[in-house]
Amino acid sequence: MVRRLVFLLLVLCLPATGWAADTYRVFCYHDVREDVRVLPDPFAVDTAALVSQFAWLKENGYRVISLDDVIAAREGRKPLPDKAVMLTFDDGFRSVYTRVFPLLKLFGYPAIVALSGHWLEAGSNGSVEYEGRQVTRENFVSWDQVREMMASGLVEVASHSHDLHRGHAGNPQGSLMPAAVTLRYENGKYEDEAAYGARVRADLARNSALIRANTGRAPRVVVWPFGRDSGELAKIASGLGMPYGFNLAAGVNRSADDPARIRREVMVNNPPLADFIESVQKEPRIAQRVVHVDLDYVFDTNPVQQQKNIDALINRIRALHINAVYLQAFSDADGNGQAAALYFPNRHLPMRADLFSYVAWQLRTRALVDVYAWMPVLAFDLASDNPAADQVVKSADPDVASSGRYRRLSPFSAQAREVIGEIYSDLARYARFDGLLFHDDATLDDFEDVSASARQAMAEKGLALSPEAIRADPVLLQRWTAMKSDALIAFTQELAARVRERQGVIKTARNLYALPVLEPKTQSRFAQSLPAFLAAYDYTALMAMPLMEGSAQPDAWLDKLAKAVAAQPGGLERTVFELQSVDWRTRKPVPDQQLVSQLVRLQRLGALNIGYYPDDFVADRPALVKIKPAMSLQTFPRSD
Repeated sequence: MVRRLVFLLLVLCLPATGWAADTYRVFCYHDVREDVRVLPDPFAVDTAALVSQFAWLKENGYRVISLDDVIAAREGRKPLPDKAVMLTFDDGFRSVYTRVFPLLKLFGYPAIVALSGHWLEAGSNGSVEYEGRQVTRENFVSWDQVREMMASGLVEVASHSHDLHRGHAGNPQGSLMPAAVTLRYENGKYEDEAAYGARVRADLARNSALIRANTGRAPRVVVWPFGRDSGELAKIASGLGMPYGFNLAAGVNRSADDPARIRREVMVNNPPLADFIESVQKEPRIAQRVVHVDLDYVFDTNPVQQQKNIDALINRIRALHINAVYLQAFSDADGNGQAAALYFPNRHLPMRADLFSYVAWQLRTRALVDVYAWMPVLAFDLASDNPAADQVVKSADPDVASSGRYRRLSPFSAQAREVIGEIYSDLARYARFDGLLFHDDATLDDFEDVSASARQAMAEKGLALSPEAIRADPVLLQRWTAMKSDALIAFTQELAARVRERQGVIKTARNLYALPVLEPKTQSRFAQSLPAFLAAYDYTALMAMPLMEGSAQPDAWLDKLAKAVAAQPGGLERTVFELQSVDWRTRKPVPDQQLVSQLVRLQRLGALNIGYYPDDFVADRPALVKIKPAMSLQTFPRSD
């Protein structure tokens, strides 16, 4: 006991690091208990741990703020205090009254308490289903307790939905997915958009009415179940008088940020005080370990074999102990790089199978990884009767027919952009995932694009010249390259915005060829650049593939590439070095030891994020026993 008290006093006196002006962090708690170590619950915090956390915040000059403080700063009436944090408590456990409320009064801390009406409506002797188990109504606060907390002026009550804090079938395979953000699948079909909107709106309206009837005040805040929000949900909630929304995306907030998308960091596994301090003082840089997976390897016309493939994939990813998978959402069975079909329902291409949603959910819930939907940007093989089918990238290069380039829709065609945007909207509508990986098809070389729509865009930028004239003038070529690079980035950001409308917070990554990094003068051949990608995306998935590039000295080539990335601000932190596990020239696997050596080499050169493509989980290539030590976060738990 003495040792623990001495340690606590020492930690309480640890200096805090700097805190950016006009920022605040939000921490999400659930149950607070005395028996966390006896009855483990990943979302419960020990009472003594909470006391230590509150005390450390107080002793180190952190200011616990209310939502009113954020609103005042947003409106320019009063700036946020230095080192501002906000406290939220989800689900309305009785402990928020018996254990948390006394501490809020003791420290003078305000907090937001989120209530789910369905759990509170059960009779005093009744029970409710919570997280798949039956618990008594006594586990949750009473309305008398809620009113007492509100009367103190310290507690604001938020809506946690009435009965959306649960899962329902979200695909033909019956995956139980968050009800607030997932179209329900039943009787062989998906819920339509109108029914979805009406269901969510009715639920939120019911909970607001319930809170108002019992407290005299309707909530202005919605705390989304499971932390999953979307642009569409935000509009519904705002229309019901709740313009302030909280999700579970980690990170810093600023007063000027979208008030419907406030980030929170959830407290899990009853963190020791030292871990809590680290989470407060800095945002951890978590190393990405990525495996790039072809869903074409999973698909099988025999459902029994297909399920075996899925299980093999899940077991392999789980055994690797990585944290991200780039999962193919389109079918490229002939290997030409174009999406001939998709693995989700959509308006414009055949659906090979409704498979992406199920595999992505299995990876997220069983293998515990973030799933990025790997999608083309332009290379969609539309049917000839599609109005956008002929809106393609056109080249002034007379040898283009033999160049082997992707056949792409033009990013300058409004018609093509709309069709592609609808495909991405459909992806977001029918599946749940964590990010987007934009495929390597999003390039334009120094002969492209000379389609009618591209020429119009060129004229608007003062480049109403022939490609030959532009290419002959280095200044004009640089302007043309920048125009195309900006157009591609803007289009991918438009696609990401469409996805966020239904998915909420997602991360973005985009494939980048190595040559523009190694030789910046070649950027005109790709309309790509590392600095632009680092500014536009959460991650740049750099194709660090020396064999594909024909290098005779792969190690020296990787050294040069890593050095070039390191020279860019934030380069190593936000670049994923993606190696090749197959030599496509010979169609043979890269020897395991060679791949492992390259992965280790990159980490020694400072690479924080690494991955490889492809992964043949059926044939165990690369061999799990060989690749795991180089890829596993158990081996290299980088989070500095």
